Amino acid sequence: MNTVLIRHSKRPAVLLTRALQTLPNSTKLINTRCISTSKAIFDEWDNQSFKKTSLPLNTIIKFVPQQEAWVVERMGRFDRILEPGLNFLMPILDSVKYVKTLKEVAATVPSQSAITQDNVTLHLDGVLYFRVIDPYKASYGVEDAAFAITQLAQTTMRAEIGQMTLDRTLAERAHLNMNIVKAIDAAALEWGIQCLRYEIRDIHPPIKVVESMHQQVSAERTKRAQILESEGARQAAINVAEGQKQSKILASEAQKAENINQADGEAQAIVLRAEASAKSIETVAKAIGKDQGANAVSMSIAEKYVEAFGQLAKKSTTLIVPASANDAASLVTQALTIYKNVSNKP
Repeated sequence: MNTVLIRHSKRPAVLLTRALQTLPNSTKLINTRCISTSKAIFDEWDNQSFKKTSLPLNTIIKFVPQQEAWVVERMGRFDRILEPGLNFLMPILDSVKYVKTLKEVAATVPSQSAITQDNVTLHLDGVLYFRVIDPYKASYGVEDAAFAITQLAQTTMRAEIGQMTLDRTLAERAHLNMNIVKAIDAAALEWGIQCLRYEIRDIHPPIKVVESMHQQVSAERTKRAQILESEGARQAAINVAEGQKQSKILASEAQKAENINQADGEAQAIVLRAEASAKSIETVAKAIGKDQGANAVSMSIAEKYVEAFGQLAKKSTTLIVPASANDAASLVTQALTIYKNVSNKP
């Protein structure tokens, strides 16, 4: 298959169309996409650069606009570069050969296909920002600086994407742009051009890959939802167990405090009863030492002795009684005898 390359300084898109019309039928079997892409590139240059770089007429007085550099040749040889402002030429000997803009230029990089490291075909397009820093190199170092740097951007982008997987290409777009800028800038300096930025506008993966990515995202979200739900159930169980533990601890502490208080109360009651008994005994002892105290004690013992025999029949079915239980006088005498025996002991 024959390939025709049109290189001209004026209206390349028009010349490409005319050349294709003049080709024989056998050579017109060219990929339609390649023709439209090339025409789009040439139209972009026509719109951005052609009107600005049209050569001025050769007159004596020249006013160079700001941010433009005019390359002057004298008798076909480079002579000088006109600075912005007033300049003078010799119309016969001098001629303005090239007009270069020193402003930043944004050039569209047409959509192209590239294969990633994991063999996924992507369609990408971008925007390249550059400016001329050396008008001499941009004029004589390369035939068409805009065409050369655009082609360099395309080849560099393919090379960089070929070293990255699909996930890295989608996630590290800024890193990819930086690598492309470094690669283009290193080569474009020989042409007097500085590459400022490169931005990938759109990345179009295949439809099946996009569907797989959507399924992966959906599965990942389902996984995270299940994990969060299980963590919530786990935390709820932990909270319930902690609550039961704290409840049992508080209940045991309350029972402990209750037992301590009850023991303290019983101890205090025993002490109080002992003190009361001691005071009672002391009082009784004092009373015995007085006149008729012994008789009062004897009377009290006799009463309790008789009362005790009266309670035996009420609280127990077994009775242990003396032989003379029906004789109250003998019972009293027996009680007083017991008392006297106890009191006479040392």
